[in-house]
Amino acid sequence: VWAVCRVLLLEICREPAEGRVYRMYHGTSRSAARMIVAHGFKQSADGMLGRGVYLSCDINKASRYPVNVPETERIILSVNVHVGRVKKIDRQGHPLQKSWHDHGYDTAWCPPGCGMVKSGLEEDCVWDPNRIQVIDAIYPRSQTGHWNDL
Repeated sequence: VWAVCRVLLLEICREPAEGRVYRMYHGTSRSAARMIVAHGFKQSADGMLGRGVYLSCDINKASRYPVNVPETERIILSVNVHVGRVKKIDRQGHPLQKSWHDHGYDTAWCPPGCGMVKSGLEEDCVWDPNRIQVIDAIYPRSQTGHWNDL
């Protein structure tokens, strides 16, 4: 169970509008969170949407990651993301599924329930880590602290 009382959810996961800033979440380990705060995000080498930083506007999606780490060692980073130009990837085998950035897009967005994500939850992939700013950290209820204390 996550301590989310300080998180204000203003919108349900709707298609991101180009050029706007959105609150999103990234599930990670405490040790990786310290590295992210110190040095910024790094692109994943590959994934369902290719290279980029994987995030979600759905905190429940972020709370499941990383899958191989016990919940007591997990942390969710709350971030602001300047999405830039957004490409909707809404089906398996989409022609731009892994090449969206090569076509001038900054963010790929998989809507909830589109069949791309096993859980059915929304997912975003941001090409440039500099578009992401860490705002806070959300801990499981058994932990306390603020992201500066990582």
